[in-house]
Amino acid sequence: MGGVGRDVLGANPIEELVIPDGTTVREHDLVTDGDVLVGGQSTVELGVRGRSVVAGERVSFDGDIEAEGDCRLDMWCDVDGNVLVEQDAYLGERAHITGRLVVGGDLDIGDDVDIEEGFEASGWIVIRNPMPTITFFVMYLTHLLHLGEEDEAQELVDELATDGDAQPLTIPRSASVSDDAWRVSTPARIGSDCRLHGNIRATEIEVGANDNVFGSLRAQDDVSVGSGTKIHGDVTTRDGDVRVEADAVVLGDVSGDDVYVHPDADVDGVIRARGEMHLQSRADREQE
Repeated sequence: MGGVGRDVLGANPIEELVIPDGTTVREHDLVTDGDVLVGGQSTVELGVRGRSVVAGERVSFDGDIEAEGDCRLDMWCDVDGNVLVEQDAYLGERAHITGRLVVGGDLDIGDDVDIEEGFEASGWIVIRNPMPTITFFVMYLTHLLHLGEEDEAQELVDELATDGDAQPLTIPRSASVSDDAWRVSTPARIGSDCRLHGNIRATEIEVGANDNVFGSLRAQDDVSVGSGTKIHGDVTTRDGDVRVEADAVVLGDVSGDDVYVHPDADVDGVIRARGEMHLQSRADREQE
């Protein structure tokens, strides 16, 4: 089973913020090699560029959407920009696009959709009320897992992520994403080799290796900073522990209950531990 299967089948795919390896923010665009899943009622104050883009109801995007695969926008979605789709597009009722919609495949469009600068599609155009795709995906996937039908569930996951080894970028319901801050009421998991702008706010935060985050990290529970990662801000938690691995750089303060800092890490500010302060490597911790 591929990596995306393990991650998605283990939980509801939009119950956490997941930023896969190599994701970057470039000139007000969120760019990833894989798919993008956005939970309903979220605000993304960026453009989005990925393979396939799927958004729940009442999601707003402040920029263009560019999808190499399909694009599925549920009802009441709002895009302040153009939507460029190489394959098929599905728009729920009352979706709004301020720019132009260009579709390389088929277009399935709901009632009262407003595309201010017009649209074109190379394939079939069907005007009706398409099913809310992300709602269907989550509910059907949960139902299959409840019945123990893991093979069928994996096939459903593979339809969304055609590359079985690619991790989709997931933004949970009611999230807010911008150049200033990523705010979610769920855990946040950031992969390796990412370049992100904005403060990260989540219930708990795990940051991979060799990332560059131009902002601070703040969580209710545990926070971990991977090796070689640079955080341009504070790393704080209200009720959890903080771990900073080898060669990581924190250009700010570090605060938590128990704080673990690798001897080869560099913390530019003040370290505050409400419990214990540990200056040790991962190997030392595992031997305890």
